[in-house]
Amino acid sequence: QVHLVESGGGLVQAGGSLRLSCAASGSIYIANRMGWYRQAPGKQRELVAAVTTTGGNPTYADSVKGRFTISRDNGKNTVYLQMNSLKPEDTAVYYCNADLRERPSTNLRTFWGQGTQVTVSS
Repeated sequence: QVHLVESGGGLVQAGGSLRLSCAASGSIYIANRMGWYRQAPGKQRELVAAVTTTGGNPTYADSVKGRFTISRDNGKNTVYLQMNSLKPEDTAVYYCNADLRERPSTNLRTFWGQGTQVTVSS
């Protein structure tokens, strides 16, 4: 059974920084795309950033480009999100997302973490 466990959320003032981590554990043969989504109250969940297995050409939402950086450690099946110059509009629950293959014979499946709250005060 695969679990994604996020950490690093919290309360920060505008202009500050936070670093989110998401570790995938359990039966993992290979982790493909990993990323972060967020959902603010009353809004739909949206993609923040995603990265492929090699770490090249990451994808970012326009609203976070130049401020957020996604990275991963394949040896640890962990993905990170460095968030700088945070704004109040970044306030949301941040969810880790990963496309994983549990065994060589299984298909890729999408897994979600439980979410971590990020609150940016003005």
